[in-house]
Amino acid sequence: MDNYNDNNDVNKNREDSRWSYTNSYYPSHNTYTYQSSYQQNRYQDRYDDLKTSSFYNESYKKPAKGKFKGLVAPMLIVALISSLLTGGIVGAYFTYGLPEKYSGAANPPGNTYVSENIRQIEIIDGTTTSAETVVAEKVSPSIVGISITYQYYDRFFGSAQNKGQGSGIIYSSDGYIITNNHVIENAMSGSGGNKVAPNARIEVILPNQIDHPYEATVVGRDSKTDIAILKINVSELPAAEFGDSDKIKVGQKAIAIGNPAGLEFMGSVTSGIISGLNRRIEFDDGTVLRLIQTDAAINPGNSGGALLDSEGKVIGINTSKIGGAGYEGLGFAIPSNNAVEVAESLIKSGYVTGRPQIGIVVDTRFNATIAENNGVPEGILVYEVQPLSAAFMAGVKTGDIITKFNGVDIKSFDELEREKNKYKAGDKVELTIYRIPQKGDASQGKYITLELILGEDKG
Repeated sequence: MDNYNDNNDVNKNREDSRWSYTNSYYPSHNTYTYQSSYQQNRYQDRYDDLKTSSFYNESYKKPAKGKFKGLVAPMLIVALISSLLTGGIVGAYFTYGLPEKYSGAANPPGNTYVSENIRQIEIIDGTTTSAETVVAEKVSPSIVGISITYQYYDRFFGSAQNKGQGSGIIYSSDGYIITNNHVIENAMSGSGGNKVAPNARIEVILPNQIDHPYEATVVGRDSKTDIAILKINVSELPAAEFGDSDKIKVGQKAIAIGNPAGLEFMGSVTSGIISGLNRRIEFDDGTVLRLIQTDAAINPGNSGGALLDSEGKVIGINTSKIGGAGYEGLGFAIPSNNAVEVAESLIKSGYVTGRPQIGIVVDTRFNATIAENNGVPEGILVYEVQPLSAAFMAGVKTGDIITKFNGVDIKSFDELEREKNKYKAGDKVELTIYRIPQKGDASQGKYITLELILGEDKG
């Protein structure tokens, strides 16, 4: 979960230059035997040839007297027959016996390599089932559609109604649905909290009841991990099975099911592989996630849908892709282990519990160059202290420079977040700050060590 706790404190004036992120079978060969007219008539031809051969004569000539001369012809016939029999036996041995003898050998004569596990599968009726087919039949009933309706204001045209669509997964049979926070956030009241905005509506569409949407309530949502939990008043739903995302490997099969381009293509199945793990992706709003990369097609509308292994277990929640000219097959999903941990906390408490918070706003314009020019140490410049926060209670003030977090040197906001997220809400840590004097030169400040009890970020 540490990688999903980034940006618990506000990061001001983040740079704008970013990428754009938008949200086996073995064939066999059927063997047929063809018998041509040649094969049917070749025995007649052999008979005709035999009659015209030099040693065939229908006239009878009385054998000459003498015992030895009388045995020559029978001996020749016996020799001929023996030769034919021997040739047939030897030919049959090399054709059938020798391959059988060496079928279990690693390197039979004349070959450099023979596979030890040669299997031949015969397709009898053309209905051999692929992994994708099995997974689709198993999991598709657990993939739902998410539809939102909300009001937005345009300065030229006034208030207007808009709609959005995405995907979701049946998390439990009693009506809990897991999806992405960004799928529903336009229908929410404010940037935090679980209240739906006035004149807004969130609906869940079950795959077997497309014309009967169910109105959903928001149980909890977390923008830092892009996970949201919805609830509909339906029971005995076919819940999806979640797998262990820590066990997946690059190159293994990945199957995505969702609703690309909206409900018109509901339940679309695409297939690929796991292309990468633990990819650091930064979104336009500054959120940083560690995600699974796949080349299974993920498009707008797939968000909140399932990324599955070949057993039909959910290993990821599809969340984004890299779009634009020159990019293809770059889809990303939230690892299932992280999604489940967040989901359980949201269902229980409505927010992610135990997440630490300092309670400051950071000015990211401050860097090593500015610090050197002003004769102050490099660190984190505090732009604002939030009222009644952990920082406020510890005595941190606007303009302070945080140089160490619990004894570790800090020079960037990412370093501060990484160190902070090693702890939990309620843990006691030390902050070393450089306080600039109110009057005089900034280089005349002093170092202060403060004791801080980390607060809890409730979203």
